Amino acid sequence: MRKAVSGVFLTTLVLAGCSSGEAPEPAASATPAQPSAAETAKLRAALLPVPKGMSIAYGPEVGAFGSLKSTQQGMEALRHAKAERPECAGAAQLDAARPEVAKSPAAVVAFSADRGSITQAVVSLPAPAFPAPLPKQCASYTADVGGTKVTYRTRTLKMPVKGDESQAYLTTAAGEKNNAQIGSVMIRRGAVVMSMLVVGQQVKPQGLYELARLADQNLAKATA
Repeated sequence: MRKAVSGVFLTTLVLAGCSSGEAPEPAASATPAQPSAAETAKLRAALLPVPKGMSIAYGPEVGAFGSLKSTQQGMEALRHAKAERPECAGAAQLDAARPEVAKSPAAVVAFSADRGSITQAVVSLPAPAFPAPLPKQCASYTADVGGTKVTYRTRTLKMPVKGDESQAYLTTAAGEKNNAQIGSVMIRRGAVVMSMLVVGQQVKPQGLYELARLADQNLAKATA
């Protein structure tokens, strides 16, 4: 199963020297189903404002999660990345290949700066659901990404609990010439799940926790 908005996808861009705003166009697809005006307002309200020193690289885009540009790009990148352990490439993320997830209303935005990027997705699922923790075998694995061998090493972070459920990870991706870190956070409140990926040369856990706190505040207000 392919996962959306994956760390592999974002790290591919970092290691290739591209910004999040320079991602390749996804394959053509059917027009995504649009959420209602009320759902759109709730999902947009749950997104972070532009962080200081950053600018919007993509979005906000609202629609069915599986049809959003960033979701399609992530799935396309995963199709081209040859992972040593394929099950690890999108582990601990929402599975956009599942029909109920793909059809769920969602909002996505991405911010960028010279130091890195932040991508955030908020998905309103039909029932409460949360990704399983990262499997132990996925703590370290390799992948061929566009002809470059990339080694991924991930550790679980002890982030203070947010919402009804939450999890956070820090992944170091080492390629032939460039290295990058990916901080990932997932928070659930009711049937709404927030996913955030922070990519840069160095991602500090405390900075990631602060972004998670701000994101959870918005999520709490939007789902109240």
